[in-house]
Amino acid sequence: MTVHGWVFFSLMLFALGLYAVLSRRNLIAILIGIELMLNAASINFIAFNRFVADDAAIGRIIVLFIIGLAAAEVAIALSIVLNVYRQRHEIDAEALDELKG
Repeated sequence: MTVHGWVFFSLMLFALGLYAVLSRRNLIAILIGIELMLNAASINFIAFNRFVADDAAIGRIIVLFIIGLAAAEVAIALSIVLNVYRQRHEIDAEALDELKG
């Protein structure tokens, strides 16, 4: 597979994640869409690292940072979703119109 194939695959994955973020009302589905977009960015870095970059470690290090960022984002977002569910007994994003308790 060439770099064009990987970039196209990454574009489709990013588009699917963007669609999930923009069209879903459930906070968990929005979180999954954000994770898909981060994975698409990781695939792009690895593809360009494999086919274009001279140093093999640079793309892998950036992907490790993205994985760490995604793990932190999931931990914080799930704690926020659990807190919202405890207070309002729903996780519908459109029902959340104010941030104060």
